[in-house]
Amino acid sequence: MATAASPRKARKVEGEANGGDEHEIVEEIDGVQNEIDTLNEKASEEILKVEQKFNLLRKPHFERRTDLISKIPHFWVTAFLNHQQISAVLDEEDEEALQYLKSVEVEEFEDIKSGYRIKFHFTDNPFFENDLISKEFSLNDSGDQIAKSTTIKWKEGMDLTKRYQESAAGSKRAHQEAQSFFSWFSDESDGITDELGETIKDEIWPNPLQFYLTFAGQDDDGEDDDEEGDEDVVEVDEDDDDEGDDDEVVVIEEDDDEGDFDDEEGEDEDIEGQEGGDDEGDVEYIEEDEEEGDDEQEVEEAEAEDPDPTNEDAADE
Repeated sequence: MATAASPRKARKVEGEANGGDEHEIVEEIDGVQNEIDTLNEKASEEILKVEQKFNLLRKPHFERRTDLISKIPHFWVTAFLNHQQISAVLDEEDEEALQYLKSVEVEEFEDIKSGYRIKFHFTDNPFFENDLISKEFSLNDSGDQIAKSTTIKWKEGMDLTKRYQESAAGSKRAHQEAQSFFSWFSDESDGITDELGETIKDEIWPNPLQFYLTFAGQDDDGEDDDEEGDEDVVEVDEDDDDEGDDDEVVVIEEDDDEGDFDDEEGEDEDIEGQEGGDDEGDVEYIEEDEEEGDDEQEVEEAEAEDPDPTNEDAADE
């Protein structure tokens, strides 16, 4: 019994049957793909020029925004706390130190692709001597990302990175990576994309106002993501006069509107029935009174027309 040829062998046999046409087609496709790649490279160069142009145009606007933000106390720490990813790496001591953060700046290098720098400006504070702490990211000759940071000059006994590590050393989670937000500045791992730096550059820096105005866990409209809408309304009425009575809880649901409407119709019918019965009774009572009055009137008229015959007989005698 003959076995079926494998797909690879089938394609080879088919190519041979076509006289080598497939090989020529593959070479032609490869040539077209090279042309596409060349266009993509040119497009990247043009996009880079456009980005450089608009970075220069945006720069004075960023500077003006920075001046305005500096007039709002605790703007940047509020924006960081309202960002879910960044707030997850901030503890209470980090938050206290960031209260002195005056401004944040993101500077992209001239060729953009080679890297960027994030600068943190601080006012005088009890934690460290620096008024400027920065961290920059660039690419080495092999194309891997490298980081370089400012050394933080901690004041005596105020190094949050050591304090955090000491407090976590005896905990059950000591085997996990324990670090303060400020430990990020000393992390200069090569060849690793810095997620925190990318988040600040790509998400917060373009529009920090939206994070300053929006609480963490809410959408852009200011609505809490956990609240899907109030479908039920619960009212609790307490009877102050009866001490032994329990609180009465009334639950009103949207789905019960039709049932309430039916109940109202039933109540209306009952009321109409009661009113109808009362009206009929009143009518009968009035009719009976009228009939009795008519009988008495007829008797009186009859007596007036026909005198007592006994009186007539007595008169004849």
